[in-house]
Amino acid sequence: MSAENATPLLDRIHTPKDLRQLTDAELKRLADELRQETISAVSVTGGHLGAGLGVVELTVALHHVFDTPDDRLIWDVGHQCYPHKILTGRRDRIRTLRAPGGLSGFCKRAESEYDPFGAGHSSTSISAGLGMAVARDLSGGANNVVAVIGDGAMSAGMAYEAMNNAGAMDSRLIVILNDNDMSIAPPVGAMSAHLARIISGGTYRRFRRWMKEAAHKLLPGRWQRQAARVEEFGRGFWTGGTLFEELGFYYVGPIDGHNLDHLLPVLRNVKKMQNGPILVHVVTQKGKGYAPAEESADKYHGVSRFNVVTGTQEKAAPGGPPSYTKVFAKALIEEAKADDKIVAITAAMPSGTGLDKFGEAFPDRCFDVGIAEQHAVTFAAGLASEGYKPFAAIYSTFLQRAYDQVVHDVSVQKLPVRFAIDRAGLVGADGPTHAGSFDTSFLTCLPNMIVMAAGDEAELMHMTATAAAIDDRPTAFRYPRGEGLGVDLPERGIPLEIGKGRIVREGSAVALLSFGARLGECLAAADELSGFGLSTTVADARFAKPLDVDLIRDLAKNHEVLLTIEEGSTGGFGGHVLHQLASDGLLDGTLKVRTLVLPDRYIDQGKPAAMYAAAGLDADGIVKAVFTALGKNDVGKDANAGSAQRA
Repeated sequence: MSAENATPLLDRIHTPKDLRQLTDAELKRLADELRQETISAVSVTGGHLGAGLGVVELTVALHHVFDTPDDRLIWDVGHQCYPHKILTGRRDRIRTLRAPGGLSGFCKRAESEYDPFGAGHSSTSISAGLGMAVARDLSGGANNVVAVIGDGAMSAGMAYEAMNNAGAMDSRLIVILNDNDMSIAPPVGAMSAHLARIISGGTYRRFRRWMKEAAHKLLPGRWQRQAARVEEFGRGFWTGGTLFEELGFYYVGPIDGHNLDHLLPVLRNVKKMQNGPILVHVVTQKGKGYAPAEESADKYHGVSRFNVVTGTQEKAAPGGPPSYTKVFAKALIEEAKADDKIVAITAAMPSGTGLDKFGEAFPDRCFDVGIAEQHAVTFAAGLASEGYKPFAAIYSTFLQRAYDQVVHDVSVQKLPVRFAIDRAGLVGADGPTHAGSFDTSFLTCLPNMIVMAAGDEAELMHMTATAAAIDDRPTAFRYPRGEGLGVDLPERGIPLEIGKGRIVREGSAVALLSFGARLGECLAAADELSGFGLSTTVADARFAKPLDVDLIRDLAKNHEVLLTIEEGSTGGFGGHVLHQLASDGLLDGTLKVRTLVLPDRYIDQGKPAAMYAAAGLDADGIVKAVFTALGKNDVGKDANAGSAQRA
């Protein structure tokens, strides 16, 4: 079959309205074409592959049965949404996924009317869907609200909080549980599909209503409750949905999520239901239809560009510096060899945080708690209270979900939990929902907290050792995504003196005080500035809390310009430096101070280097800020020209 006619049905689909014109038989062929288009697109862009391939038939069925966008369709997390994007008018841009100026890798309200709720973090769909359903009821509407949750998102407590509330409110809400890891579902097949079709159909529901009314009239209250329990038990015995029934949902399933002959009649029945919340349990396979993804669901959850025929993913060129994540994993393993009290905790991100390697070395001391950051932090606090040394390795963006636990369960009690904060700063293609912009600001305001940031990969090893050595208060150390600077690494880190930075390069006119991984850009900026006769000191703060007060005073008193540079929002390291300078009376007009931080806006996805350049946090941006502080904006332009010539 030629490339021109490889997708004849998909070529006809511009919006779901076109899809709703197809017959059931045509939908099966459309699903095959949609799966191949998804594989082809992600092979070019990279991104989340396995979960999307698992919901191809479900996506087709939902858009065929429901009247989207009037019926609201909410995809939890967005890992599953690429086929949805292709069917909702974005196929012509699908190969711009996660690229600068292209489609987001997640659902995004500003991108399409078919994305009624944006999300990059998991387990929000049922809460959002319930809000939409209640808003519909208050407005006298009649549209359906469908929340699709899965890909591990049911491990988060928020999903059950929402279900509990939805069951109590009895608002009409449809939840599709995409069970793609077999963690919940019993075996599925013809019998379960038949039962699901029966209990979702009008005849059974009318009979059930009639029996409830008869019981209400003929039986005393205690017997009414017993009869209801018998009916629930009977359905639970055959379908396995007892938990969801107890939360107030009418349970349907499990059904094969790859069989449209099973999916379509059940969804059509569910669409007709008028009362209360309903949960449809759909069993799917991650990576369905693409052999490499079926065989290795974890490696094909999120992928780089890959060869469609072989499944081989692009890798970084060999010989480069190791990633910060790998350096952290190695450092923690070395510390754990020397101290059997060290344990590690991840919230469903073992490979992303490097703790898969720790788990291989110490399987009894590594804990994956699922998508449950709140629990992860308090679990770590419990371990710390009993004398263990927990390292909670969590992405900066996900630590936001557990802030109350950091405050109440860790900081207030001064428990020595160690927070290894990965993905600090901008994260490239994952965009604003995953950027690590705020942790310095929200952690440095907490009493009892030590907050560090690694200027290079060797410093990360030292900070891991520092955290292991501190047993009287909580610590946090942050580091970015991607490769290090290529510095020499020790066999094992050496604990740092608390609250002490270091001078990396001596100068006399300009001081660049870096907190975190912009240190390399500060050194490059110092080279540029020296070309214009500006002798520049480069200092690595290491600590945002406690500050190295002596270092800050020395830099302020012996330089004309002082810049702080960090990969975080306003209110972080630079704010604390300004507070210290003001307290010391050093903001008297003679010292020119600038704090370089991320801009006060959410930054869309792009190449990290370009994103930092746009934020003014690369070498040229630092040079510009120095000349602006000196009141020499025209020289700044010359500096940029000179930098370009040298490059």
